Amino acid sequence: MLDEAVIRDIIARGSRIDGRRFDEYRKINLRANLVENAEGSARCEIGDTKVVAGVKLEPGEPFPDSPNEGVLVVNAEFLPIASPEFEPGPPGEEAIEVARVVDRVIRESDTIALDRLSIDESHVWKVMIDIVVLDHYGNLIDASLLAAMAALMHAKIPALEREGDNIKVCREKREARLPLNRIPVAVTVCKIGDKLMVDPDLKEEQALDARLTLGLFYENETTRLCAMQKGGSDGFTKEELKQAIELAKAKGRELLQILNECISHTH
Repeated sequence: MLDEAVIRDIIARGSRIDGRRFDEYRKINLRANLVENAEGSARCEIGDTKVVAGVKLEPGEPFPDSPNEGVLVVNAEFLPIASPEFEPGPPGEEAIEVARVVDRVIRESDTIALDRLSIDESHVWKVMIDIVVLDHYGNLIDASLLAAMAALMHAKIPALEREGDNIKVCREKREARLPLNRIPVAVTVCKIGDKLMVDPDLKEEQALDARLTLGLFYENETTRLCAMQKGGSDGFTKEELKQAIELAKAKGRELLQILNECISHTH
């Protein structure tokens, strides 16, 4: 087991412990439609990090300030088998952060056309995204958003039947696809010493000075940032922030291509 000082020394000399370039992700494997009972599902592997996301749709009451819009809820669960640091019980700080950042990127990019999810005067569709971490070897946010987006892109709205004032969901009949406006991705850049790199693995996360996750999407050949989340005890200079954004823009296109390939292979 390499200690933090050794990892920092290797990186200071311009290398990474697994031989990757600073701008290189680990191998990404993305598969969709794995859970039959979900409206949409996907599994994302980034290196040895493994995350599953499922999408469930239920009729529910809208929020009072948006009576004609659907509701988005994101939860993350870290299974104790995923890491020695994870314990049974309520979500810990890291699980809460993953759920919040995935929620923020999807919400701030206006990914889901919530205004098209009204059912009647008192009901809308509630879109619930559940993220489960199976193996934690670093960079959970990027993996979780990829899995969540692949699940959303495959999700179909179940049919409804009315019995008086009650609404019954018929999951054996899934018809229209969940309406989506945009396809965002997240790119996490970490800083160790004076070096910036994407996709930190678990050892690099334990040695980092600062971490910045950037949520972005592409529209009319323009890259648009929609969310940022900083971690770590150190900060970024103005020049480092510019470098991180440019790095995220370039790598985000690669992640978007992986998402699109996943969709085309599953259709």
